[in-house]
Parts: sequence; C-alpha cells; structure tokens
Amino acid sequence: MAEQKEYKPLPPKDDGHVTEIDENGHLSNGGHVPTSDFSAPHDDVDLPSKDENEVRGNWSGQLDFLLSCLGYAVGLGNVWRFPYLCYSNGGGAFLIPYTIMLLFAGIPLFFLELVFGQYCSLGPITSWRAVPILRGIGYGMMAVSFYVGIYYNVIITYTIRYMFASLTKSLPWVGCDHAWNSVFNCAEMVQDCVHGNGTFVTFNNTCANMSDYSEAELAMYNISAGGDKSLYVDPFREERVGASEEFYLYEALQRSDSINDTGYVVWELGLCLLLAWGIVFVCLAKGIKSSGKVVYFTATFPYIVLIILLIKGLTLDGHREGIKYFITPQWHRLRDPKVWKDAAVQIFYSLSASWGGLITLASYNKFRNNCFRDAMIIPILNCLTSLLAGFVIFSIIGYMAQQLDKPIEDVVTQSFGLAFIAYPSAVASLPGAPVWAFLFFFMLLTLGLDSQFVIVETIITAVIDEYPKQLRKKKLYVLGAFCSFSFFIGLLCVSQAGNYWVALIDSYVANPILLYGLGECIGIAWLYGYKRFVNDIRTMVGDRIVDSPLFYWWPLNWLAITPVILSAVVLFDWANWTAPTVGNSDFPDWAHVIGWFLYATAVVPIPGLAIYDFFIKQKGSAVDRLKVMASPTDAWGPALVDHRREAFEVHQRNGTTMGGDPDLDPQAMINYSYNSKVTYDDKNGVQV
Repeated sequence: MAEQKEYKPLPPKDDGHVTEIDENGHLSNGGHVPTSDFSAPHDDVDLPSKDENEVRGNWSGQLDFLLSCLGYAVGLGNVWRFPYLCYSNGGGAFLIPYTIMLLFAGIPLFFLELVFGQYCSLGPITSWRAVPILRGIGYGMMAVSFYVGIYYNVIITYTIRYMFASLTKSLPWVGCDHAWNSVFNCAEMVQDCVHGNGTFVTFNNTCANMSDYSEAELAMYNISAGGDKSLYVDPFREERVGASEEFYLYEALQRSDSINDTGYVVWELGLCLLLAWGIVFVCLAKGIKSSGKVVYFTATFPYIVLIILLIKGLTLDGHREGIKYFITPQWHRLRDPKVWKDAAVQIFYSLSASWGGLITLASYNKFRNNCFRDAMIIPILNCLTSLLAGFVIFSIIGYMAQQLDKPIEDVVTQSFGLAFIAYPSAVASLPGAPVWAFLFFFMLLTLGLDSQFVIVETIITAVIDEYPKQLRKKKLYVLGAFCSFSFFIGLLCVSQAGNYWVALIDSYVANPILLYGLGECIGIAWLYGYKRFVNDIRTMVGDRIVDSPLFYWWPLNWLAITPVILSAVVLFDWANWTAPTVGNSDFPDWAHVIGWFLYATAVVPIPGLAIYDFFIKQKGSAVDRLKVMASPTDAWGPALVDHRREAFEVHQRNGTTMGGDPDLDPQAMINYSYNSKVTYDDKNGVQV
C-alpha cells in the first residue's frame, strides 16, 4: 500500500474568498477557497447555478445518469453477441458462468468505476492522480475508445443504410433478380427447383425434369425411380448464398475479395457515415446537458421494439424450437474453460467496464449521489436485456429455420451476420415486412448511438480534463475536430475493403480491457488502499451502507476474487490465442502487423509512462521515486473544497488519510495542467 501523507488539522472554515491567482499559481489568501464564495477564474463556462460543480457541470437529474449508463451498457452486442454465445456455449448452462462472472467480476468493477469517477469528478486519465504509477491505464482506455469509436460508428452506418433500404414496398434483399445477385449461387433462385415435384438441380447447376433422365442417371443423384427425393441433396448446397447475404456483401458493402483490394468508398455508406457522425456531434454539442436528454428516447425505445418483436415472434411457427434451442442446458459444456472465458469477456463487453466510459459518466454526478444503488440496478437491467434479446432473436430464428427447412445451427450466425443477414432474411417473410425491418434497424440505431455518445464523450472529457487551460473554452471545437477526424478515418472502413478493416480492428483493440480491469483492482485496492477507498465511499453515501457486514463483499472482490478471475482469463486467452481471421480467409501478414500496432498503443502506455515518470520526472532514490508514484498527488480528491474538508475528516475518524491536500481547491487550478507540480506550505499556501 502506498505511503500515506499526513496533514495538520484543518483550520476553522472562514468566509474569505480568493480574489486572484498570481503568476506563480499562489492563492492570494494562502489557502481556503470556500465553495459558496468561489471567485477563481472560470468564466469559460455558463452552467445553471443548480449545478453543484459549476466548472464541469452535473447531470440535470438522476435519471439522466441512469439512462446514460444503461444506454452505454446496453449496446449492439446485447442483440447479436450474447444470444450467439449463449447457444454456442451450452444454452441455458451458459447462464451459470455468466452469472458467476457478473457477481465476481462485472458488478464489482462496475461499482469501483462509478465510485472512482464520482469521488474525484475527473475523466479516466486525470482520475489516476490517485495512483500516478498507473496513469497509463487512462491513456490505454482512450486509445481503445478511439479505435472502437471508429468502427462502432461504421456499424451504426450499416444500420442507417438498412433502415433507409427498408423504406420500400418490397425489401431489396428479397429475391434473386437484382443486379448484385449471382446467376447460379443465389439460394432462392433454385429453391423451387430443389423442393419441387419432378425437378432437381443437376451437376451442371441447371434445373432439370426427372422425366428427361434414366433411372441410372437419377440414381447418381440419390433419386429413386419413383421420384423419391428424400435422399437427394443439391450438389451446390454448400456454395449457395442467401439473397440477404448477397445484398449485404455485394450491394450494401460492395465488398472486395480481400483487405488488399481497397477499391473505392461506397458512396451510400459514406453518406450514412457522415450522417452518423453528424448525429453524434449534434447530440453532444452541449455535453451531458444535451446527451442526457437524448437518452430518454434512445435508451428506452429499444425496449419497446424488443417487446413488440417478442410478441410477434411468439406468434410465428417454429418459435418454440428456436427458444428451446436457446435455453436448453448442455451441462457437459461447463467443463470447457473456453465457456468461462467467453462468459467473462461478454460481461466486460456487456457492462462496458474498464473502457473509461463509466468513470466519465460518474464524474458528472453530484457528490452525494448513491452510486452503490446505481451499481446494483444497471448491471442487472443490462443482463435482463440480453436475455430478452435472446428470446426475441431465437423465436424468429426458429421460424426462419422452419421456413428454410434447415437445422437451427445452420441458420444461426454470429456478429454482424445475425443482424444483417439472418434477421433480414427472417423478417422478409413476415406480413408487413418493411415495417418490421425498419423497426428492427431503428432499434439497432438507438442501441448503437447510446454507446457511441459515451465513447466520444469519454475521449473529449479526458482530453479537456488533462488540458483545461487550453481546451475548456473550446470544447465544441474539440468535439467538432474529433468527429471530423474520425469521419475521415472511418472512410477507410466504408471502402470496398472496409468490412475487413472493421473485423481486423474488432479482433485486436478490445483485448486489453481485461488488463485494464486487473490494473484497476491492483491500483485501487492494493496501492491506493482498499480501506482508504472504502472511506471515500463512506464520504459520499454515508456510514449506514459502508458499515453493513454485507459491504465487506466488495473489498474482498477488489482485493482477491476479481483479480484472480481476470488473471486466469487473461492467461487462458494468451495461451489459446490464434491469429484472427475474417470468415474462412486469413489476414495478410501486414494486416496483423497493423493489428498488433493498435494493440500495442493501447497497452504500452501502462509500463511506458511509469518508466518515463520514474527516470525523467521523479527525483531521489529509487525507493523514494516509487513511493511518490504509488501515492496520490496533492490534487487528488473531491472537486469542491467543502467535500475535500469533509473527506479529510471522515478519513481521520476512520483511521485513514484522504491522500490529497484537503485545503487545495482543484477548481481554482482549472487553468493549470494536471502535470503541474502542486505543493503546500504554511507561508504561501497552495502552489502550482
């Protein structure tokens, strides 16, 4: 545990105020800056007086935060990733490791991040003033958020493209008579021939009448003399491609043969990408004040659509078989370590833990917000949403399997295929198909936008918190520059080779999040100190919750259980790592080099910044340097002076120290960099 600094008892609170900060960063009264009479320069913001933190702002209401967190956690993966993992990892049996990982890894880290962000009111980089030696985790989170934000908005682009394509009387992915359909391989083209009476598909891929062939020739196709086709199989069955898949590959994506062939930017996708980034910019233009209102629709609308789709799905033929396939437990699969690894990874994907977004959202909470309650509600709602989506998807998959006369396992596909191939194909046969298609893709759009809002806000908040002097007045310009830059980078992902780039980025950049979660547990519970962290929580939510015997569950997880689980999953993942592929094709070597470079930029900052600080920034012996790097900076702590003083007293009463300087008002330092050296002495007060 880090060495704890001692501060003299606090002087009585006075009514004085600071009139200026001199060029050396000294406060003119040598100390206290009362919250109620704060006059340090912050005229760069114009927030309502009801905001507790007038410099950064707060959520307008508690529901803004809850819905934003729920929208961030409930994303596209709940619809296509969870159902696929559940059925492929033992059906209902998968819920056992999933629930265990939720209780021992997901919720503890979710709670930890909400506390971490709310206590200091800082983004995922600057919040590591608590444990500076691990500040590289914050930079890594930003790298991952940037990469994910690029390709996540491309997936949102796909949903917009399909949403517009649904605004027709006849869905474009129905039938084989379109320009993009292949002449011989479109499955629907030969369906009538394969299943018709007296006809079959020959080895030449043509439709023929049985009457034109001899018994010997028909026997070659396993067709009896009486015309029995029960043993007959289409010779080109494995090569057949559904009309919805051909629309996805050859019209929507216009995909090239490999990542080596970039081709041109698909103009329809390019315009949809521009629209997607435009929506993000407009909804975040006023920060949490605007996004906090948008989520009232985007976070609730998907539930309305899911319930409607579930009701519709339960009326379809074959829905029982689909749902049964989804939930039937295969208990023997629990012996497979991969099942447990998939459960842990899905929890991180699903809850969005260790991405930096939860820290960002919580940093805009008021200091007294009951983050303990929030940490219980949101993960449970998120997991219930995944189950609801699973029932919806598999009720329709069961119907689709019956319509195609195929086993369910041949119909189900993972990732993008479930959303853009399997579901469009299934919905095409429903009465009023365009309406159902539009509802589904509009739901995907709202699901994706919620998460994208937080991804972008996380990056913007982190950058501005790190460089407040230069950027706080220019937040709108920073947002506009980021959205514009991301749009131009994203154009590569809407080229003909774009889908390969999306798959490549997805395969490499999200892997470090388990390391971040492990680092958070080690940094907060061991270096910062779990007792100190518990007293931080006590300061915000009070003694009643923290002194409950059941509360010891959380330090136990942060100290031991969660780190052990994450370590085991990380080691298993490394030991069983295989080079990512796209479909049945391998990426070229140069693509893997790029993938590893992206991975490195998300991981190297952790040891890299620690080494830089140790050898360049710090002075003294090696032990002294490590002590300083593992101890909170003077600026660490709550944002407002009243809360810092209260935190100091709470820690004193309960046998720990606050870590930061209780008399230091970080709000008065709003125009100074996080990297500035902060000291305190009796004569000059706070110095920057």
